[in-house]
Amino acid sequence: MRAVRFHEHGGPEVLTVDEVDDPEPGHDQVLVDVEAAAVNPVDTYFREGEYPVPHLPFVGGSDVAGTVAAVGEGVEHFAVGDRVFGTGLGNGMPGSYAERVAAPADFLAHLPEEVGFDTAAALALVGTTAWQGLVHHAAVEPGETVLVHGGSGGVGHVAIQLAETMGARVLATASPDHADELESLGADAVFDYAREDLDAAVVDAGGADVIVDLHMDQYLQFNADVANAGARVIGIGNDTAEGGFTDIGVTKSKEIRYQFMSMYNADDIGAVLARLADLCVREEIAPVIYETYELDETGEAQRAVLEDSFVGKLVVTP
Repeated sequence: MRAVRFHEHGGPEVLTVDEVDDPEPGHDQVLVDVEAAAVNPVDTYFREGEYPVPHLPFVGGSDVAGTVAAVGEGVEHFAVGDRVFGTGLGNGMPGSYAERVAAPADFLAHLPEEVGFDTAAALALVGTTAWQGLVHHAAVEPGETVLVHGGSGGVGHVAIQLAETMGARVLATASPDHADELESLGADAVFDYAREDLDAAVVDAGGADVIVDLHMDQYLQFNADVANAGARVIGIGNDTAEGGFTDIGVTKSKEIRYQFMSMYNADDIGAVLARLADLCVREEIAPVIYETYELDETGEAQRAVLEDSFVGKLVVTP
């Protein structure tokens, strides 16, 4: 089969399309014929060496959607021919930038016929991340106000939809170029992240009861300043390794809870994916696919996911 691998750490140019042996599904694993694999910033961190990989060369890619080709011992809930999608790959195990991938059964869910493979791949990691943040950690209640930083990104644009579906009022920060599209996805107000009075604008809009932060190294103090009493701040992403407060006392006076998280720590990825698939069927959530790439264009897709400005997700189709 063909697989996109890096033999050394570096930029997108280190990715090569190699001919490799098909993987064999181990115990509790499912072999999937890959129809679509999404591109996420985290995939580039493994390629660059910021996150460790078990060996080189290595196949990256977290998300997968496709058809079951074989099942390993101990697998009971999947059979050859089933449509499936999953996430959590590429972290300690080979990923989905390939024509076939062996995935843990617990990382997969059945994919309804009504949901396309590209949609499922685009939703998997970002949807699970948004779910863990808003449902599991923040326990958002109807009528609360949710602020999403980086609303145009993969996690951000799905978090807007999920929060709206949960009955929340949604605020977002993003480039003004994307404001209309984010409002069409469910944001009640979109603020230019670069405006000098951003904190005052959010406070004037009622502040936030829950904050989804994809740039937490930049916004730790900002979040405290705009949060309402008892707010929950969910820290998901960061651009640098450093961040801090200039006035940490405000966090105590408001009794703000900070929860830093990683999708890879989710307890039951398969169960969350099944819920997300149901929301897709009901048209409550629909990930935006900005562009689709061929397998040999994965390097360009990884460049674009970090450098280009757009709403939604990038998808690779082998």
